[in-house]
Parts: sequence; C-alpha cells; structure tokens
Amino acid sequence: MRNIWKKITVASMLLVMAFITSVFNPVLAQTPQALYDKAWKLINSKFVDQTNNSQNWERWRHKYDSVIKTEDDAYVAIDSMISSLNDVYTKFLNPKEYSDENDSIQGSLKGIGVQIGVRDGKLLIIAPLEDTPGEKAGLKAEDEILEINGKSTKGITVDAAADQIRGEEGTQVELLIKRENEPNKIYKITRANIELKSVSTKTPKYAKIAPNIGYIRLSSFISKNATMEFQNALIENRNKDGIILDLRSNPGGLLTNAIYIADMLLDGQVIVSTVDRDGYKETQRSTSKVITRQPIVVLINGGSASASEILSGALKDNGRATIVGKKSFGKGLVQEINKLPGGSAMHITIQKYLTPNGTDINKKGIEPDIEVEITAEDVKAERDPQLQKANDILVKQVRVAKAKPRPVKH
Repeated sequence: MRNIWKKITVASMLLVMAFITSVFNPVLAQTPQALYDKAWKLINSKFVDQTNNSQNWERWRHKYDSVIKTEDDAYVAIDSMISSLNDVYTKFLNPKEYSDENDSIQGSLKGIGVQIGVRDGKLLIIAPLEDTPGEKAGLKAEDEILEINGKSTKGITVDAAADQIRGEEGTQVELLIKRENEPNKIYKITRANIELKSVSTKTPKYAKIAPNIGYIRLSSFISKNATMEFQNALIENRNKDGIILDLRSNPGGLLTNAIYIADMLLDGQVIVSTVDRDGYKETQRSTSKVITRQPIVVLINGGSASASEILSGALKDNGRATIVGKKSFGKGLVQEINKLPGGSAMHITIQKYLTPNGTDINKKGIEPDIEVEITAEDVKAERDPQLQKANDILVKQVRVAKAKPRPVKH
C-alpha cells in the first residue's frame, strides 16, 4: 500500500484532484500581471483539451495588460479567461477560497455541510454531509438551489455560491429549494463548525439488516482521515459474513482515499486509469495485500460522484461487489491543483479517468447492477428498499456459499 501513497493526489470538496503541484516562483511573482501570465501558461500547458475549447489561446495572454493593476484585477481577469474554456471544473481560487478548501481536507469547515455543483446551468446539491445542519434541515441530493438569501442563483458559479452559503458559526443562511414533484420551499439553516467524519457503522434505525451482515457508511472522501476510519470499520466488521458499503450521496474527495480504500478490497487488480491531453494512459493497480474477502454490496445514487464512482466502478468491473441503487452523478474528469503566488490557486482539468473495463463515465455515471428506486412513500414511511435489497442479496450469497461442500484435503 505504501507504493500507492507515493502518488499523492488531492481533490476539492466537489471534485477529484491529482498530483499537488507547487508553481511558486519568487521571480515571476512580483506583479499582478505576472500572476495572470502564470495562470495563462499553466492552462496552455496542462488543460486536457489542447485546443482550449477550439480557440486561439494566444489572444488571452496580453488581453488585460493595460487594466491589471492589482491582485484583485488579476483575479477577475483569470476568472474571465478560464470561463472561455467552458469547463466548470477548471477554476481559480482566491486565497480565502483556497484556505477554505484546505480546511475541508484537514477535516473541518464552517457552513451547513452540503456539497454543491453546477450541472446544465443549475446549482444542485450533490449531497448533504451526514449529521450536519444541511442534512438535519432535510436537504437532499439533486435539490436545486434557486435562491441564496433571496438572491437568484441563475448563472452563479460554484465558488460564488459556496461563498454565500458559508459563514460564521451561529449565523443563518436561507435557501429556496426546488425538488422534483414538490412545491418550492425555503429552508432557513443555521451554520455550524463541522467536523468531517467520513465513516459510520451505525445501522439506520429503520433498517432491517441481518445480524451477520455488516454496514459501513462512507459519506465523503474529503478528509485525510477517511482511509483510517474505513480500515477501522472493516476491522470492526471482520466477523460478519458480508458487508454493505453505502456510498449514496457521497460527493467524492481525495483521489488517494479512493485508491487506498479500493486497495483494501481488491487483490492485484486494476483500480482506475487516467488519460491525459496527449493520450498517455496511466493505470493504478491494487497491491496483493487485500484486507478482506467478504462479499460486498455497494449502494449508490445520483449524489455519488467522483471518488465514489472510482471506488464503485473498480469494485463493479472487477466483480468484487454487486452495485445496487440508482445511476451515479457522472463526474469522470481529473483536476490538478496548482498553488499560485500570494496564496491563491487554480484547478485545471488535466485528465479523464476510466474504470477498469475502460469505461468513460463522465456525464454518464455508473449504472447499478440492480436498480432500486426510493419513492416519496418510502421516505415518508421510513423505508429503505435499496438497503433492504442489499441485505437480501448478501444473505442469499452467504447462504449459498455455506451450502457448498468444502474441498476435502488428503
């Protein structure tokens, strides 16, 4: 497993990232114009689409030379330049935004505890984090945020939305939410200091899971502590005959976490492959130090994104687990985070990733082996047919396995 950690990668709260790259150069960092030029060069050399969205990239290099006087001017100019790429995952982070991102990786943040993203021009909740103000208020994956504190979100960026939703502990944010088949509703949510616990083995109160079946809820790959928490959960469930791995509404996080966790469950098989702008393909393969061979059922839904899709895709394609639920979010692009002078940074899409079978799931998602819907009636009655189906599958698999005659040693 140590070999895997040599390829350290990092993600923002919404996106899978790879290879932390420091680009600080004190000589080039003397002026705001130099900051802008550094951003231009990084995109020119790294962006996955070599045509930069079918445009002459040179036209941007000196476009704002006469108007960039301050760092704030450079920030605005960089944002404008990046928007021309038409890639929501390539983005600029000012020092505050980059600091907030680092806080989330360290395992804490201030806000309401929801992951957000833009899809088809709509600001969506990818997933509420477990046991946070957002989840307790009733926010759900796929909810559309129409307004934040009375202001329309039409045309808003993820960064701008996140900045409006975050705030000091004890303050309130007001969200106007649109949910399918329901009238629009205003949610008033009090912000809190949120410790990001990634793993829970607590069985939902309404679930009917057999005593010989373990349950592990992995809500996020963001925290650097997620892998240790997951390993401890496996140890806790080592005497169970099978494990339900719940990745529903898990928005992703650190790519290394996805690889390391997959390595605990796979035995020398391919985990994921990445393809860069030159078509170079690199494959990540698990070691032969698998921790458990217990049968597994993985639960996914429309809020399962990025690192969740890497893990579930690896387990599915290698025949290691049965996937139950609904199709996942469909985020199959890899971003690199580049530190810039003055504490800012830039995420650049540099690769796409493929599941072990070579499947590109971007904007398509992972299809479950067994599709199970959760209806409004199920929610009202506190039923979880997806979790129940996972339990039934494992109970049957264990019964069949135990019924098979064991080979006789001579």
